[in-house]
Amino acid sequence: MKLLIVGTGYVGLVTGACFAERGHEVICLDIDNEKIERLLKKETPFFEPGLDELVKRNLQAGRLHFTTDYKKGVAKSEILLLALPTPSRPDGSCNLDPLTSAVDAIAPLLDGYRLIVNKSTVPIGWGERAERRIKEKLSAPCAFDVVSSPEFLKEGSAVHDCFNPDRILIGTKSERAAHLMKELYAPFSLPADRVLILDRPSAEMAKYASNAMLALRISFMNELALLCEKLGANIHEVRRGVGSDSRIGSQFLQAGVGFGGSCFPKDLRSLKMMGDEAGYEMPILTATLAVNARQKRVLMQKIHRFFSSRGGVEGKTLAIWGLSFKPETDDMREAPSLELIQDLLAQGARLRLFDPHAMHTARAALPENSLLTWCKDEYDAARGAHGIALVTEWQQFRSVDFDKIGKDLLEKALFDGRNQYDPEEMKQRGFAYHGIGIPD
Repeated sequence: MKLLIVGTGYVGLVTGACFAERGHEVICLDIDNEKIERLLKKETPFFEPGLDELVKRNLQAGRLHFTTDYKKGVAKSEILLLALPTPSRPDGSCNLDPLTSAVDAIAPLLDGYRLIVNKSTVPIGWGERAERRIKEKLSAPCAFDVVSSPEFLKEGSAVHDCFNPDRILIGTKSERAAHLMKELYAPFSLPADRVLILDRPSAEMAKYASNAMLALRISFMNELALLCEKLGANIHEVRRGVGSDSRIGSQFLQAGVGFGGSCFPKDLRSLKMMGDEAGYEMPILTATLAVNARQKRVLMQKIHRFFSSRGGVEGKTLAIWGLSFKPETDDMREAPSLELIQDLLAQGARLRLFDPHAMHTARAALPENSLLTWCKDEYDAARGAHGIALVTEWQQFRSVDFDKIGKDLLEKALFDGRNQYDPEEMKQRGFAYHGIGIPD
């Protein structure tokens, strides 16, 4: 099939490359000329495991193309997929301007039936409004369908998720559209019960509901973790007990320093805003966001308490391991590390920063400051530090030589924001260990 994908961010580029790998002819469109020029040179604009090789291979095979030209893209495609950002506005609502601009650019170019598939996260009812807007802007009457098919790709495993989806949601009442969507995903060999035909508003809501449910699990475990510290329970053991319940399962029960990224915070705020606009209060969403905001300060509080009897944080040097909001991505959007870094800088601490892949995006997200040192690896970051704060649980941090690192530290303090290390082992190595939800 011939596809046009509008947007070359995480969703658009990964989806385009994976569809091309499965044999479809794909044009990826973006209005950012510089990004398209880089992609034509086989340079991916962000880090995602496996994506670079996928883009290069399908460019070489002639199945993947890049353009800034809507006219060319629409003319050569039968299915148009919208994969554009819908970031939060200051009031928590979605900024739909990129999607609206795309719809306005596409509508006058339609000269025959097209299937328009929205993969962006949008307020409930957007599909209906988009349909009306397209009809108003058509140059001449023609048939089309607007389908909601939200994506469920996780940054860090987006390529794997695209090839191995848990489910595909198809929000439409059109039999023609449903048939084309099934044909689109036929090369992925999905069982029939994993391709779900829903009405369009329900498909739009399902994306929000999924992200809200996962965020709620994280915040609930983080809230329990702080209670565990006060009552002497261990959140590791609690997680094992809870996760073994088949009604609950073990995923998204890991306590830590809170969630970030481009989806959970934004989608919870947007869903809450939709509730407000409908006159319906959603206290669970409010609490989930409040717990997450509090959790992002927990590591700073532990650091402050530890150094309060050692002259305070001011003038101390701390190594920060991990900057991106999660491992296997360079995305810094709403990363917990940002708040920790800003708090420590305000306390007068000197920080030595390292992340395996997010150094460039972190530099862009943080203002220049003489108290910041950008380091070449985790060992370099720990050199001359009074302690280490692990914020992002990159795999390479699991196999560090702590005996070697201990020799370069001024004080052996470890603040484990992801409970990645064994407390007893670290204590045996002479470290003052501070985890999340783990009693001293």
